[in-house]
Amino acid sequence: MHNLKTMSRPNEEAKNLAAFGEKIAALRQKRGLTQDELADKTGLSVDTIGAIEQGRRWARLTTLHKLAKALGISTDELFKGVRHFLV
Repeated sequence: MHNLKTMSRPNEEAKNLAAFGEKIAALRQKRGLTQDELADKTGLSVDTIGAIEQGRRWARLTTLHKLAKALGISTDELFKGVRHFLV
């Protein structure tokens, strides 16, 4: 049997994934980039960019660095304004 703390964790992770994805999409759009263009700048696939933006996938540390560089910001900036990620 699950307790409330373990039951809410997947929901919290889904919220964090969605919030982070929305942040990446907003930063990309603010810079006038398409997912294809961001993929080209980062060396990532369009599928990976889409999965991150749609909150279906966490980005690895190396991917975070690539995204930040392509968006012209620090890796720290990727998380500003988004709730906690490590619970």
